[in-house]
Parts: sequence; structure tokens; C-alpha cells
Amino acid sequence: MDSFKGVYKGKKVLVTGHTGFKGAWLSVWLGQLGSEVIGFALEPSTEPSLFEVLKLEDNVAHVTGDVRDEKALRHVVEKYRPDIVFHMAAQSLVRLSYREPKVTYETNVMGTVNLFEAVRGGKGVKVVVNVTSDKCYENREWLFGYREIDPVGGYDPYSSSKGCAEIVTTAYRNSFFNHKDYGRTHTVALASVRAGNVIGGGDWAEDRLVPDCIKALADNRTIIVRNPESIRPWQHVLEPLSGYLWLGALMWEDGIRYGDAWNFGPHDEGILTVEDTVKKIVELWGRGSYKIRRDAKLHEARLLKLDISKAHLNLGWRPVYKIDEALEKTMSWYKKYYGNGSDIYDYTVKQIKNYTHTAQKIGVRWSV
Repeated sequence: MDSFKGVYKGKKVLVTGHTGFKGAWLSVWLGQLGSEVIGFALEPSTEPSLFEVLKLEDNVAHVTGDVRDEKALRHVVEKYRPDIVFHMAAQSLVRLSYREPKVTYETNVMGTVNLFEAVRGGKGVKVVVNVTSDKCYENREWLFGYREIDPVGGYDPYSSSKGCAEIVTTAYRNSFFNHKDYGRTHTVALASVRAGNVIGGGDWAEDRLVPDCIKALADNRTIIVRNPESIRPWQHVLEPLSGYLWLGALMWEDGIRYGDAWNFGPHDEGILTVEDTVKKIVELWGRGSYKIRRDAKLHEARLLKLDISKAHLNLGWRPVYKIDEALEKTMSWYKKYYGNGSDIYDYTVKQIKNYTHTAQKIGVRWSV
């Protein structure tokens, strides 16, 4: 598998949060690209977990640790001296952030600071891609997409912690990894990336729509829908990951030009209501039902979408899958796992290859 200009072949890549859903998919993809992957994260938080299902501990340098532990992060950076870092470790659930706000801020804000300090005090790292969230924006629920220059904020602890992480990223880029000093006092290119609601096989997180649907369907239970009219920008997990990888490859070649904030979201056709999404999931599964049980206790954004013009124009990046295909790929993964998951790692690699092949057919820059 040769794409992203071949940048990742032979590179040492640190992925924090590799035991999570997105981190596991990224680790598999990097392995297919020929990278030496070092993972730093807590043990998986769900049962089952994609990390364990894919037996990724056999394919990466698996280091168990907490990003709140600055000393442990420094040790990993000093020991392995990675070339590229994807910082994905996070407390990533909105509803959990209401129950554990302190842990959320410690992980998402100070964990980011600790990672940057480890890179600043170490040697060898040339590229850092900090993964935040589309929820980092000050959400006014307007109809047009948020641009990278729009204010960050956040209503709930999770969202605001990601807004804080964006502010931290800008401060470190200005103060310690400044473009004007690149090549003179440092050689670190730092960017932040923001993506919408991702779907794909292997997500079993609590209080997420697709995992909630899958767990209910697998157990022959009725799906409970809390906020049926809420609108979400759904995209397959490989969409933002292709953006992160392409950005990292470009930063490797030109850190000054690409070290910035970037949105990676779907086209408008990928924006569906929660209820419409559930209907499509049930149809693809082949059976099942749902009922609405509204939950007004906690605030959840009703509408949030990203403007991806900057990534499209300046990176040549664009989504590959339409929403129906993203949902079909997601459900086919789960059906494979629950049907006969003995070769699920190979099936996961096959989905990555199919995604890359589709990108090649439509001429997406990173794939050629």
C-alpha cells in the first residue's frame, strides 16, 4: 500500500490513544504504510474493543500510560524518538464529561500540554498533529459550516476542553514552534485537526449513536433514540484519518506552510438527523426496531457542521464516501465481526485498501 507520497514508510510514528476507536484504525493504516508504530494509551475502555479484537498489541510497540503523566510521556518520546506524532488520546465523550469534568480537563488540556512538553524537551520529532474535535467551536447552531478562523469555545466540559486544547496548540506554535524560527531554534511543525462525528466498524463506546445501535441490534433489543431531530455530520472513520495522514505527510515536506488548524468533515449530503441515521442502520442490519425516549437533562448540540473549503483548496483533500456508502461499510464490518470475526484484522485491512482504491479512482491527491 503506497500512498501519502510514501512519507510514512520506515518512519517511527507515535500514536497516543492507539487503544481507542480512531487510534486503532490509524495504527492499522500506518502499519500498512510501512511505519514503525509506537502506541501510548490507557488500556482499552470498552469490552469488546477494536484494539483487542484486532490483536494490535502484536503489531505495535504498545506502551500503557496516561497522558496526564508528563514523566511517562517524556520517557516514551526519549526512548523511541518518533519522527511523527498523532496526538489522539482524550476523554472523548460529552455525557461522561458531565460526570467527570475534572478528568476531562486534565486529560484533554493538560494531557496536550504534557505531550507538547515531551516533544519540546526531546529530539527527533518533526511533525505533531493534535486531534481535537468539531465541538471545539463556539457553537451557535447556524446553518453554515464553521471555519478554522471562527472562535473556539464549548458549552459542555468536553467541548470546552477541546476548545482549550486548540488554544494551547496555538500558544505552543506561537511561543515554541513558531514558523519564523523553524530550522533555526526548532524543527517541529505543529497542526491541529477537527473532525465531525465518525462512524466505522469497531466502535463500542458508551453513549454514541452507532455503537448504541449495534449493541442493541446484536442483543435483539430495541434501540433507544434520545434526540431524534439532532443533525450530525456523519463520516466514515477513514475520511478524517486520510486527512490527518495527508496533512502529516505535507508537514513533513513543508512544516511552515501546513502547520495550522484544519477541518476534515463530510459534504453536506453526509449530514443526517439522528432518526434518519437509525432508520438506515436498521435497514442495513436487516432487522430491528427503535423507540424515542427524549432526554432533556443534559445539553447536546442540535446542529454542528464544518466548512472543509480550506482542506479542499490548500491540501487537495476531499471526502471519498457518500453517507450511504459510509454506513454500508460500517454495518458490513459489524456483520462480519458478529457473524464470523476470526479474520476481522484482514477484513479491516481490506476496508482500508478498498477506501484507498476508491480514492484513487476519483483522483484524490493523497492516494496517487
